[in-house]
Amino acid sequence: MIRVREAGRISLAVLASGRGSNFDALCQAVERGQLDADIKLLLSDRRDAPALEKAARRGIESFFLSPADFTSRDNYEVCLLQKLREHGVEIIALAGYMRLVGKVLLQEYKGKIINIHPALLPSFPGLNAQSQALNYGVRFSGCTVHIVDEGMDTGPILMQAVVPVYQDDDEDSLAARILVEEHQIYWRSLQLLAEGRVFLDGRRVVIADKQGG
Repeated sequence: MIRVREAGRISLAVLASGRGSNFDALCQAVERGQLDADIKLLLSDRRDAPALEKAARRGIESFFLSPADFTSRDNYEVCLLQKLREHGVEIIALAGYMRLVGKVLLQEYKGKIINIHPALLPSFPGLNAQSQALNYGVRFSGCTVHIVDEGMDTGPILMQAVVPVYQDDDEDSLAARILVEEHQIYWRSLQLLAEGRVFLDGRRVVIADKQGG
């Protein structure tokens, strides 16, 4: 087995495209002392992303980088990578980041890019996961924290949470119920990394017992 990282406080960057509710939840976990991390910066691919405002209010450095200003995804990610290196970032958390991560970031941060997805993977990857779940008729859905690899929502699973699907659910009501769980399991998953307890056995994640009880 391979340990993903040794125990120690995480130097973290968050990539977000939207409202930033998971970014906010991570910040709150740090403030409560439950997540041993320093959030160094927030990066967004959308100028109007509310996540940028949330970072500014918290005094966290934030950047907007427009993919339209670059000739390729590789060039865009080279610029992202420069920002990450400048801030000494070790772990990247994707929080509603609506772009596939490319080879530039994956090579530099292999095994250290984490994503949260609003479904119980491997079911319902990609966009509109809640709608997919409702249309399929599942009785339970949830969310998944996973390590990012080359595929779309295909990486090794760190943690999952289950929520019921009710007969009168629509996409919004199911999404809201899932989001409550997202805000808990994301910081808990990252804290496992901070504690050095995450190992990879092939594509299977093994969580070691916490030392000292």
